[in-house]
Amino acid sequence: MRRRISLAAGGLAFLAALAATAPAAAASPDRPAASQRTQNVEYFTGPDGHPRHTIIPASPALPRPLLPSAKGDGDVTPVVTNGPVGSKLDVVFIGDGYTASQQGDFHAAVRAKWAKMSAVEPYASYTNLFNVWAVDAVSRESGVTNDPAKGVTKDTALRSYFFCDDIERLLCVDTARVESYAAKAPAADLVVVLSNSAKYGGAGYNDVVSQVGYDGIATASSDHPKSDQVAIHETGHSLGKLADEYQYDEYGTYTGAEPRDVNISTLNAGQQAQQRQKWYRWLGRTSPDGGTVGSYEGGGYYPKGLYRPTENSIMRTLGREFNLPGREAMIAGFYRHASVLSSETGPDGTVSRRQRVAVRLAAPTVTLRWYVDGLEAVTARGRTDVVPRALGVPADGRPHTLTARAVDRTDAVLDPELRGRLKGSLVWRVTR
Repeated sequence: MRRRISLAAGGLAFLAALAATAPAAAASPDRPAASQRTQNVEYFTGPDGHPRHTIIPASPALPRPLLPSAKGDGDVTPVVTNGPVGSKLDVVFIGDGYTASQQGDFHAAVRAKWAKMSAVEPYASYTNLFNVWAVDAVSRESGVTNDPAKGVTKDTALRSYFFCDDIERLLCVDTARVESYAAKAPAADLVVVLSNSAKYGGAGYNDVVSQVGYDGIATASSDHPKSDQVAIHETGHSLGKLADEYQYDEYGTYTGAEPRDVNISTLNAGQQAQQRQKWYRWLGRTSPDGGTVGSYEGGGYYPKGLYRPTENSIMRTLGREFNLPGREAMIAGFYRHASVLSSETGPDGTVSRRQRVAVRLAAPTVTLRWYVDGLEAVTARGRTDVVPRALGVPADGRPHTLTARAVDRTDAVLDPELRGRLKGSLVWRVTR
């Protein structure tokens, strides 16, 4: 299911009200006119602050496909390869404000940012689930518009600029151009734009509808040491389908229906336990973001009437961890795009008796068993490579099957329905 926007019902009403007031202001590159389509974006005032939202003009559709602007423009480089596209979650980084001679710097920034992102749980436990691609967008000039100050103009491939909507740290891009470059990668489940800057900033486009298939776009400055937190928070929306857990004081009290988001609720801890709703399975457990899972009032942009699971997770404040319900939701998001088990052996589904068959597991918590013609080869339990002949496949000229079955038994998932989906199998026809 594609998430169009991460707001609770009341939040949508608030942003609709903001949009309704936009025509009162004069039309400008940063302010929608009455006839313009708009986009909701999330931005971050500082590395350790609460995010906020605003409304900006939507990027216009491209009149024609982009042609390469220079040699190397649109080139795709694999940064991390863990298995076939289709069995992995494919993360696509696109650079902006890098000239042809600076693409090496962009690739270094991708490796550095991914190292920091993948060190955060639950990414850290599931690094085998990801492929990472770098798509080169060659800019005519180096840097980002309005960096280091307003009035500085740069001619860049994705049109990155600070002071979007007159907000200094809001780093906007041309999302239509992003789509064009993202489409060049073999697959794009998650898209991050790294703009060539050391200035803190970023943005989350959570209502982007992509023809390529990704949910939302995160932007971040390439060389600020904490800009990776912007991307991690945004993946909470795009992958985890998590709501924001911060609030606007002016919102008052929420009076709407129970939100669909798994990490905000109108029910307090006692009501959740009694009704067996939302994060009741996690109540009382110590959470990695600090404290105990319970019900803390304030979330989904409302200071009253909505509860969040913990005091201060990354969905509330940058620099924090995902809380336990958030981690579970992120793992569910990972598995919407990737498989618990993958292999590049015998892509046509056929192997020989003497051929080594290798598989890759999604995480250390995955258990693996092998079967020959439906009967388990007990001695091969847990092995990630086998030879059919050694497992007892006879050379009798008849068809035989080799099956690998895997189950992720992580204790980071308590929901029985989700646990039932954390499994998979691969089957090969054994010949000769």
